[in-house]
Amino acid sequence: MLSQNQRTTILELHNQGVSKREIARTLGLSRLSVRKVLKSNSSTLPVLVRPEKAEAYRIQILELLALCKGNLVRVHEELAGRGAEVSYPALTAFCRRHGIGQEPKVASGHYSFDPGEEIQHDTSPHEAEIAGKKRLVQTASAVLCYSRMLFFQCYPRFQRFDCKVFLTEALRYFGGSAGRVMIDNTHVVVLRGTGAAMIPVPEMEAFAERFGFRFAAHERGDANRSARVERNFDFIENNFFAGRTFSSWEDLNAQARDWCGRVNSTYKKFIRAVPRELFAIDSVRSEERRVGKECRSRW
Repeated sequence: MLSQNQRTTILELHNQGVSKREIARTLGLSRLSVRKVLKSNSSTLPVLVRPEKAEAYRIQILELLALCKGNLVRVHEELAGRGAEVSYPALTAFCRRHGIGQEPKVASGHYSFDPGEEIQHDTSPHEAEIAGKKRLVQTASAVLCYSRMLFFQCYPRFQRFDCKVFLTEALRYFGGSAGRVMIDNTHVVVLRGTGAAMIPVPEMEAFAERFGFRFAAHERGDANRSARVERNFDFIENNFFAGRTFSSWEDLNAQARDWCGRVNSTYKKFIRAVPRELFAIDSVRSEERRVGKECRSRW
């Protein structure tokens, strides 16, 4: 589309008696474009009126937006499931133009990690509909800090036994362990102390040694230190749980595992990579650590 300055110049040159061919050659435009401007005899940009495909689904979008807690990915999935023929870009553009959506989040800190260096683990309560009833579930999550590979499962409660079950499942999912598992100062793992002075429960220390890692706790008040895992709880709540129901605990955790597989195979703009591709480097370091531990145990 021609700019307003270009349209104004065309009209001024025409009023000065310059031919259409010469105007087109001087401004580097086609003669057809010049003729259209002269025919309109106006420098005002024409308003493009394009039908919005998403307009036909406005009511459904607003309903699903509330149901899916503002997550447009889930809104689009539900619309597609109902047979709506609207692309995700068309949906997001429609929501931007009409002021529908959420404010962008601002990053509050940054830490860098080498491959295989750290896994961050934490839990958070969420509400889920299981077998037709609203239940409070404890969501346990683990994130490989270098590749951002994510794994989570849900439990009715989260005690020491549940922690060992979850970490075992997480390490199986990742195919190995990082050298350090960062936690908050939870009593499930901590015997006494906080931060760098934290001493784990002997039972949990022995568990960690078996898998070749050590527990570490971040300092009190240093929320950014566990940002890799913390930020995913909001993602899980507003994407995984949004609009989903589950027939049982087994169904919930099966869907969670499948969802992690899709998320880990999706390109992430903030790291400019696919977690599963970066995971190849993480897994090499984890394998080196496992082999090294086996060699040490033989000696």
